[in-house]
Amino acid sequence: MNEKRTIVVNINQDYCSRCSICYSVCPFEAIKRDAETGKVEVDVQKCQVCGICYSACPVFAIEILYYDYDSLIGYVEKAMRKTNAETLVLVCRGNSPSTLEVEEILAEQGLNLKNYIPLRLPCSGRVPTEFLFKVLGLGVKNVVSIQCEDLFCRFKEGTKINTRRLFLSRRVLEELGFDKDAVRVVKYSRKVVYDTTKCVGCDKCVFICPYAAIEAEHFATPKILYDYCMGCGACALVCPHHAIQLKGFEFENVLKRYCDSAVKLKAKGKSPLILVFCCQWSEFSVLDNPKEVLFKRNAVTLEIPCFKALDPVHVVNALQNGFDGVLAVVCSAQDCKLQEGRDVAERNMAVLKDFLKKRSMLERFELYEASPRDFGSFEKKLENFIQKVSALKEGRA
Repeated sequence: MNEKRTIVVNINQDYCSRCSICYSVCPFEAIKRDAETGKVEVDVQKCQVCGICYSACPVFAIEILYYDYDSLIGYVEKAMRKTNAETLVLVCRGNSPSTLEVEEILAEQGLNLKNYIPLRLPCSGRVPTEFLFKVLGLGVKNVVSIQCEDLFCRFKEGTKINTRRLFLSRRVLEELGFDKDAVRVVKYSRKVVYDTTKCVGCDKCVFICPYAAIEAEHFATPKILYDYCMGCGACALVCPHHAIQLKGFEFENVLKRYCDSAVKLKAKGKSPLILVFCCQWSEFSVLDNPKEVLFKRNAVTLEIPCFKALDPVHVVNALQNGFDGVLAVVCSAQDCKLQEGRDVAERNMAVLKDFLKKRSMLERFELYEASPRDFGSFEKKLENFIQKVSALKEGRA
């Protein structure tokens, strides 16, 4: 945890062949190319750490800190020894807040799997073709990639790129004698769940949706245009009767998860208790390995699909029911994957902070903007927040 910034994506110029494939596939124009020399470099400020360039490099000249080839292979080898599973399921975090939902997603596609290896990734487009061939060589019989729908991809081109890559790989594998279903692609995107029997027709969701995915209906409940729903969760926050909720982030389920956690930790005498609401795209390593960073610090984490889905009600309720502090970790305005409607989230936070100030709880809440580019910054921020909350608790004692 030194002050020197860790470079999370870097191009090794000794290996780079100047083919410019990375330059052409980067969806964020984060790779700079010298027109005269052909030299390419990563613009760290623009980079979203999607890994698409890494997976596309034919000579592995791009070095990446998260989910690199060796660590992915190591994970699969370890999982195979532990489970004896022969199916690998690649899951984009955009369509699944946890690997526990894999079976449900696959069942909707007519695939019934019980014994499998789940591998959760920020984007399906970051998986190198060599990885597929390697895991099949290790003994994996089937690879299923659960990808976001093309327009839903948080990294713009990740789904399209990997879909083409997987279909080309499947054709090669068939030529080599593998089963035609050795590699499968499943398209799935997280959408809202709408219970019209609870709807009172207030139309708040219609006005708040930043993607025009909800239409008002004359003398009827609003209509959801699922083809346009981006799963940001903004509508769920304003629905007074929870008639519309984001699948996987339902209000009552979220409430139960952190309340139950508070009860268990308090029973063990843990203190201070910290609840972390973390946008899926603001932090990678901690969300996929919470035991190493969060659990040992008496911190519970709950993912949110976007800053717009951060419900102020949960923050207040957590502070009033067992948690000593709440830390909200979100992307900056520049890094937000669902920028439309961000002003709504900012207004929500302004109202929340005003309420907490009146209740003398503002110091127990912090909003922190993070990015996978800043490796280690989340852990440092969490440690400082815990120390602050501990001091506040001692002062109240």
